[in-house]
Amino acid sequence: MSFGQALHEVMERHGDTQMELSAVAHVSNSTISKYVRGTRRPPEDVMRSVATHYDEAELYIAAANEATGEAWVPWMNNADLHRATTHLKTLEEIEEAVQAMRSAPITKRGDQITQQERELVRRAIMECIEAITALTHHVAILCKEYTFSWFGLWKEHRQKLRAHKYLK
Repeated sequence: MSFGQALHEVMERHGDTQMELSAVAHVSNSTISKYVRGTRRPPEDVMRSVATHYDEAELYIAAANEATGEAWVPWMNNADLHRATTHLKTLEEIEEAVQAMRSAPITKRGDQITQQERELVRRAIMECIEAITALTHHVAILCKEYTFSWFGLWKEHRQKLRAHKYLK
């Protein structure tokens, strides 16, 4: 889902007009319209200000996908995103990832593995990606349902990583 599509859905949920959002984003009403229609890609500062304004995971994920050329978790806008469903699906995906990780011969270097072992590593990676997707959506849904700040929780997480000296 493009940032413009995500923005349109979030604006509808909040009952906001393009005019109201243009004041937040510091761009014209017609520019917001172009973002929503997908005829213009919003610059990173606009995506950041809009995502921060709404503080909805869907917008942050869409912005990450825009910035990386879709090399991140897609927003699953055709899935059942009820908190109980995402909870159960996430547990299932985590279990599958752990099982695949246990089967992968990661103690060997890349030049030491057979084609069959290489496929086990690839399978483990794909299962981890599926778990990341499930976890991302589950956290997003819980933030929305229980009114936690997506941005605030990521900020808290980064502070914890810095305190443990995992980040500079």
